[in-house]
Amino acid sequence: MTRTRARGGGSTGRAVNAALGAAGLAAFLALGEAVPRLGVVKEQYFPPTSRIAGALRDELDDAAFWTDLGDTLTGWALGLAIAVGAGIVVGVVVSVVPYLREATASTIEFLRPIPSVALIPLAVLLYGTELRSVLLLVVYASFWQVLVQVMYGVRDVDPVAEETARSYGLGPAARVRHVLWPTALPYVMTGVRLAAAVALILTVTAELVIGAPGLGARIAVAQASQAVPEMYALIVVTGLLGLLINVGARSVERYALAWHQSVRGEVSV
Repeated sequence: MTRTRARGGGSTGRAVNAALGAAGLAAFLALGEAVPRLGVVKEQYFPPTSRIAGALRDELDDAAFWTDLGDTLTGWALGLAIAVGAGIVVGVVVSVVPYLREATASTIEFLRPIPSVALIPLAVLLYGTELRSVLLLVVYASFWQVLVQVMYGVRDVDPVAEETARSYGLGPAARVRHVLWPTALPYVMTGVRLAAAVALILTVTAELVIGAPGLGARIAVAQASQAVPEMYALIVVTGLLGLLINVGARSVERYALAWHQSVRGEVSV
């Protein structure tokens, strides 16, 4: 039995998917233009796509928009970095230290379902509208995405490989590096990808509710001042950010897992 790399089918499939995605987006934009024009909904509540595009162009010409975008990306990046680092370290330690997993299981299951938005009053009480309030919510929400995936990955380590490493005299650090980490890395990357999306959601939500500087606060100001096209334009920006973050996370995942069968696209023949 040999293995061959799937080549042509993959590129053709990606081209077809891209074409279908573009067609779907074009249909969605056309629908957004037609629905208010036909009077199905009032333009004052849902402007046509062309008006939203004009408002978006005006936003891009505003220097304050780029400042707010930078604030949002700063909160997102810092919160995600802290959550990923803490999630990996805590997940590995909890999983490899004897009896620690059982001792912390009930605490983790108690804390993990708590919605991050429920911590908004605490964040405001502690830090007001500062960046630290945003980080508190982002880190709390994103941390669990990484932690759970790391714990699943460690649990998936082959006991035979673990015992073989022990028999060859590998110490704890070497076993983590050569046995545990390669097995857990696909899970870690999944956790990072999920955490990246959750971090963006919580960043914008915190800015919107708390009033911390960023796109969320800008959306709230537009809504309060009845600048409806500008509000929708800013919402579109957050959607584009989410799309770019997802594409970037998948690219990093493919790069980090270039050795993994799921990324190499190998099939048995």
